Amino acid sequence: MLIGRKLGMTRVFEETGEVVSISVIKASPVFVLDKRTEEKDGYNAYVLGFGKKKEKRVKKPVLGLTKKAGVDPVEIIREFKTGDLSEFDVGNEIPVSILKKGDLVDVTGWSKGRGFQGVVKRWGFKGGPASHGSRFHRQPGSAGAGTDPGRVVKGKKFPGRMGNERVTIKNIEVVKIDEEKGLVGLKGAVPGSRGNVILIRRKGNN
Repeated sequence: MLIGRKLGMTRVFEETGEVVSISVIKASPVFVLDKRTEEKDGYNAYVLGFGKKKEKRVKKPVLGLTKKAGVDPVEIIREFKTGDLSEFDVGNEIPVSILKKGDLVDVTGWSKGRGFQGVVKRWGFKGGPASHGSRFHRQPGSAGAGTDPGRVVKGKKFPGRMGNERVTIKNIEVVKIDEEKGLVGLKGAVPGSRGNVILIRRKGNN
């Protein structure tokens, strides 16, 4: 379980000569700020803080939480549910070395926003003829029946806002770890644009 920020994509060469595209995540520093326990809160979870922020720009509840944990003010706070709270104590820094090359992780982030889009781009509708006097090109077409039920059925695919949704991609392979710089290289693409916050969860860590 790590919090990071997407820096972008690059590629690396494996020992076999294979070229692998990777997403580079800055996942340090991450601190344990608090614990949620079954007895007190009804579930077990770590409260983690990522990054650094000037004290004058941090809200007082967050500042109190970081001071209680004995760490510098953090930029982002997230909870990770877990079955085992014995691995880390409050105030500990979680190193990127908890991940190893070849590990599989689940990655959560916010997808890129596409704005308001039509049905062809949003849902993959075929559309109508492109030429020969056709006046039906990229429209949605008929929206529903007339007499019965006499309304548009719920769930009909229409134009609308596309993207900017919370997305989780499972079983992404860890390709590279740089402990000195606090970087994690994940195989392939991860949700969001450069600078987006990324949550990394180890498999079997629920």
